[in-house]
Amino acid sequence: MGFWTYMLILVLLTPLTMVVFGAIFLYRPPREINHIFGYRTTMSMKSKETWDFAHKMMGKLWLILGASAIPFMVVPMLFVMNKSENTISVLAIILFVISLVPLLVPIIPVEIALSRNFDEKGNIKEPKD
Repeated sequence: MGFWTYMLILVLLTPLTMVVFGAIFLYRPPREINHIFGYRTTMSMKSKETWDFAHKMMGKLWLILGASAIPFMVVPMLFVMNKSENTISVLAIILFVISLVPLLVPIIPVEIALSRNFDEKGNIKEPKD
């Protein structure tokens, strides 16, 4: 049971990290553009407006996706409780790899939204008539 618990905790690290950082990015994002902490892409670092926009959007996505992923990680692990360590390990690795999808995929819509709402210098685009 101890090994299963350990693997469950490892499987939940990614979605829980997404929830924590999603909340941080949404409610207390880094105030200044920096190269150490935050959603750091070329477009998100163009201006204070792009920085704030990207953190708010990524924060929402990570919070929702991270919280939604938790049951999808826990339920399969319940089916291997009291099984062999090999079975538990294989499932845990599969779930960990799957959990990387909601961690990384939100980068795509955030970057698309940045390019639709801001020009190449980071200025808000004027609405088209």
